[in-house]
Amino acid sequence: MASLGDLPREVLPIPDSKSVSLTTYDAKDPDTKFPPIRPLRPPTGAPNVFIILLDDVGFGASSAFGGPCQTPTAERLAAAGLKYTRFHTTALCSPTRAALLSGRNHHTVGMGGITEIATSAPGYNSLRPNTCAPLAEILKLNGYSTAQFGKCHEVPVFETTPIGPFHHWPTGSGFEHFYGFIGGENNQYYPALYDGTTPVEPERTPDEGYHLMADLADKAIGWIRQQKAMAPDKPFFTYFAPGATHAPHHVPKDWIAKYKGKFDQGWDRVREKTFARQKALGVIPLECELTKRPEQIPAWEQTEERLRPVLVRQMEIYAAFLEYADHHVGRIIDSLADLGILDETLIYYIVGDNGASAEGSLIGAFNDKTAGEAPDLSTPELLIQHIDDLGSRKANNHYAVGWAHAMDTPYQWTKQVASHFGGTRNGTIVHWPNGFKAKGEIRSQFHHVIDVAPTILEAAMLPAPTFVNGVMQEPLHGVSMAYSFDDPKAGERHETQYFEMVCNRGIYHKGWSAVTRHGNLPWVVVGAQPSLADDVWELYDTTKDWSQAHDLAKQMPEKVAELKRLFDLEASKYNVFPLDDRKAERTNPDISGRPQVVRGNTQLFFPGMRRISENSVINIKNKSHTVTADIDVPEGGATGVIAAHGGNFGGWSLYVHEGRLRYHYNFLGLRHFDVTSTEKLPAGPHQVRMEFTYDGGGLGKGGTATLYVDGKAAAEGRVERTHAFFFSMDETMEIGCDVGEPVSPDYGPRGNAFSGAIKWVQIDIDAAARDVDHVIGAEERFQLAMARQ
Repeated sequence: MASLGDLPREVLPIPDSKSVSLTTYDAKDPDTKFPPIRPLRPPTGAPNVFIILLDDVGFGASSAFGGPCQTPTAERLAAAGLKYTRFHTTALCSPTRAALLSGRNHHTVGMGGITEIATSAPGYNSLRPNTCAPLAEILKLNGYSTAQFGKCHEVPVFETTPIGPFHHWPTGSGFEHFYGFIGGENNQYYPALYDGTTPVEPERTPDEGYHLMADLADKAIGWIRQQKAMAPDKPFFTYFAPGATHAPHHVPKDWIAKYKGKFDQGWDRVREKTFARQKALGVIPLECELTKRPEQIPAWEQTEERLRPVLVRQMEIYAAFLEYADHHVGRIIDSLADLGILDETLIYYIVGDNGASAEGSLIGAFNDKTAGEAPDLSTPELLIQHIDDLGSRKANNHYAVGWAHAMDTPYQWTKQVASHFGGTRNGTIVHWPNGFKAKGEIRSQFHHVIDVAPTILEAAMLPAPTFVNGVMQEPLHGVSMAYSFDDPKAGERHETQYFEMVCNRGIYHKGWSAVTRHGNLPWVVVGAQPSLADDVWELYDTTKDWSQAHDLAKQMPEKVAELKRLFDLEASKYNVFPLDDRKAERTNPDISGRPQVVRGNTQLFFPGMRRISENSVINIKNKSHTVTADIDVPEGGATGVIAAHGGNFGGWSLYVHEGRLRYHYNFLGLRHFDVTSTEKLPAGPHQVRMEFTYDGGGLGKGGTATLYVDGKAAAEGRVERTHAFFFSMDETMEIGCDVGEPVSPDYGPRGNAFSGAIKWVQIDIDAAARDVDHVIGAEERFQLAMARQ
């Protein structure tokens, strides 16, 4: 490692130095001497760093690793760099991202699951402790420019409000610039975006050619060019995590057309062909065996023949989405080459934050939330009816489990299943011509996503700090991969690694792997789980059995016991206990114990409030509630949205349509319910209210919606089904408009703002609010609302 120079970099921020030279009276005195001011920079020779992290891409999807989805950019980087074939993630997105950006195991930084199912337990609370400063912060405090583009799924859901706190957002976590989205997924045509912490809307519409993937690439290219134009001697750290290819699988039609007919043979045959290509490429050894398809996943020949065109279409769309994402990554790579800095940039291309996603059900989904909210509606008939909508803004589609399993070839299982390599092994490419001589080679040392941060620090000739912002730091958990760059036969240094996700557990130690898959399948989000005591552990010798094909547990029970004990020791060290196998239940903060943004039974909103995340809004699901607004209707009548929550695949909206008050409930984009006042709203001030009386008797039941104008009933109607858990993972709430894809088909995504004036909007879920049947003044209502808060 080169000299660190005269700067003490173990303690960050680096203290400012003070001149102790002779103090003169006149600056023109010949004895006046001050050292030149030099901006903070990392040690000479520190590379630019560019991390690409794709989403929900299995080991067997990308053509760079033998898959059927063409990824020429990945192949190009691999031809001039290295393929790592035993690189591992955590099996789920938030945990992988938190581990990648901190260099620590995911439970240590509070990310034992996605943020939406965080609990109050230390390993699962979604709160990165200040003893684990993120990589971006370390690099920034050492003189790097830092920027993040795309998905950030590490912000606790109770901190995703317009007022923060923002210290877990990208710009509070070491990134000087952020353009992207907060959460697990996003609509590729109408995304919920932030510039820093400010919500912004895309400048173009889908009809004008907008797609999020292209937008993110444009913004990354622009930032890198500006950074190098302004400070060419200052290296950058750019983290590009576009969210592709997470559902919804949205991609332009001309890209889908490229794969027409390529998957007609079905997922079993695709898996076999991928396996053969993988051996030919050398990304798996010749003696590797193709693991058996789990009995819970149907064979292609068992699928309904009438449904096969839809299933094929799902995979054509997914493959196009992956190639489209890789294409736009390639545009950024081209921009680095144009600037003449490609060879001096350390690039990590991590092809997936976990295995391929099996969250789309056994037949796929028109709306990927249907599996949890209304599995009875996700029928072959629905998919057949909407086959031409898949991939477009009219669908929120996800492919079938069989395709996910095929995209994880040659391994068992998928995303969420941290016990098996299908959930955790992701092809990774490292490209750095100025940093190592090897080109087009394969590396098979065992590595994990926590190894990226120490590798970057070693490449930048920077120490892992002992103190950051006055707080003593926990040591990094990973090991640098640099030892393997130019030595394909180097002994692996990452010898032990635990895995855990919703109680799917595994332990790797010096070639041995002991694992247990627990409970419900990845595509099942609701339902009782079996006892942890019933879990059966499997044993694999991966020095001889590359793909975990032969379980040795019955032959070697002593080895199983030894590794189970090691798992418990590692789990204790890194905050894995207590084990928690709950899924949908944890979305409810009353059960999970995480903080809630809204307390009590009332929430007050004001005009202009927008992009309010679902977890920042009072939870009205499965209960009676009211929505009340104080408005002014202009002369000539009003039009537009008073309040809306959700989007075109689920939510509700209270608005004025053709002069009449209307309430629209959108159930999964599959059922629409309207209640409309019989008379138009006259000009002047009015109090309008929607009162919803829930039927009760379980989750997601129906109810009666009644509209009131100035305390008088104006209309009544039925809402036969309601959302039990989520309206959306990406759509939000707005007052005075509905941004993104609209909840109601009565109005478009633009130009739907309320034409009158809104003083306030209030949501109540207590009985007292439902019993208010008289008009009260705005000031009285405001005071009542504040008292209830």
